[in-house]
Amino acid sequence: KGQPGPVSSTGRQVLEGRDLHNIIVPLMFRFIDSQCGSKNMIGYVTLGTNDLARAAVFYDAVCAELGVGRMMEFDGFIAWGVPGGGAGVGLTRPADGGAATVGNGVMVALEAKDQAQIQRVYDIALANGGTCEGAPGPRGDGGFFAGYFRDPDGNKLNIFIMG
Repeated sequence: KGQPGPVSSTGRQVLEGRDLHNIIVPLMFRFIDSQCGSKNMIGYVTLGTNDLARAAVFYDAVCAELGVGRMMEFDGFIAWGVPGGGAGVGLTRPADGGAATVGNGVMVALEAKDQAQIQRVYDIALANGGTCEGAPGPRGDGGFFAGYFRDPDGNKLNIFIMG
């Protein structure tokens, strides 16, 4: 696993990058479950696209594997999900008319039902113009299992299960 990371002035090891992510994400989900009683704290997420037709092919395929389809569609905007269900994902051309750009540090996490579905969604994403950001596998010691990819516009997503 390599050498330990840097040490703080108090003598504690400082976690960085992927090590920090592998600890924070499972703790965040445990906290949300214990405090909220539900994981549904986000209603929907909207991502920008420069080519709605191309992006729609990608999200139609990924969302079909997750058991959802288009729930809203009008000129320049498409949303996938289930009305009244968990968080949905929307795509739109930016309202200001500028180019859609990727948010540095922004990622949308899609919840899967099992590891097999994670692999299927990951494979579907890559087959529909997505790029790999981390093959499916365990992350950390808390039962977090995920695959990471980018959509055709470069937006980062992951597909995951906890526990």
